Amino acid sequence: MDWKLIVQLSLFGLAMGIATVFVIPSNVEPLFWLAIFVVSAYLIARRAPGWPFFHGLLVGVANSLWVTPTHVLLFNQYLANHPQEAAMMRSMPAPDSPRLMMAVVGPLIGIVSGAVIGFLAVLASRFVARRSAMAVQVR
Repeated sequence: MDWKLIVQLSLFGLAMGIATVFVIPSNVEPLFWLAIFVVSAYLIARRAPGWPFFHGLLVGVANSLWVTPTHVLLFNQYLANHPQEAAMMRSMPAPDSPRLMMAVVGPLIGIVSGAVIGFLAVLASRFVARRSAMAVQVR
């Protein structure tokens, strides 16, 4: 298990946690996450080929450990810049405790996103392995 790689890739989560509060609007946020998922999967495939899915899963969970506290701590600024999310929170099961809801839902999103990163890392590791095997055959 390459813990250093997991921590390094999770720093994307820290950057996104802060950027989504102040800079990135919710309508383009998924594009940023998609790019982060693809880059993370590729780097996992290149640097940690032994357990690509598990590495991706842990990166997703680690991302949520950055994003969730950032959004909880900067809650007022986050809601001020994300009116759609504020409206959605009012319709959720715990409208009186939106920070608690964020704290509960954040890690669940981290698990789901980690599974996506892991799946992409498995695909990338097959491509990267095939590519390097072909390079060996050509020589």
